[in-house]
Amino acid sequence: MKNRYIGRTFIMPGQQQRKKSVRQKLSAVPLEFKGKNVLLVDDSIVRGTTCHEIIQMARDAGANKVFFASAAPPVKYPNVYGIDMPVRSELIASGHTVEEVRDIIGADRLIFQDLDDLIDAVKDTKYSKVEGFDCAVFNGCYITGQINEAYLEHLQEQRNDTAKTGKKGVQIVADTPVDMMGVEEL
Repeated sequence: MKNRYIGRTFIMPGQQQRKKSVRQKLSAVPLEFKGKNVLLVDDSIVRGTTCHEIIQMARDAGANKVFFASAAPPVKYPNVYGIDMPVRSELIASGHTVEEVRDIIGADRLIFQDLDDLIDAVKDTKYSKVEGFDCAVFNGCYITGQINEAYLEHLQEQRNDTAKTGKKGVQIVADTPVDMMGVEEL
């Protein structure tokens, strides 16, 4: 069961807050899980916090096996155009194989959407003239063409959980606006 008053957990500051929020956001009903093999489906796996917690909740509620499916391909790169997504080092699929992610989240099996299949599924050539999609979070190909490794490293320094949190756990806002960094120079 979902508590609709808890927001998106992947953008909350700090891992402890994210884990706590997942447990407040979702509740496993033992009658639905006890003695069953279950398939849990989520829109995406970003840090892995939500899926790890709900897999554990399903096991605690008595599930025999827990399979997990993501409706999105593995998120391996940060979104640099708007939403304050985690940096690459905080993205569970970055630098890990599907099997390693499966082990980390504790699933018996993990299924990701294939990027080409996703693109084919949302393409509608009959009614739309859309020629392409921004798939940067999946494949690292940023549509502006100006995003490079140095820029991503700068984001890493500005956006990681440690940089966002001061000694007393206070959120720190970066003092260098991204658009003033001179992306072309990086």
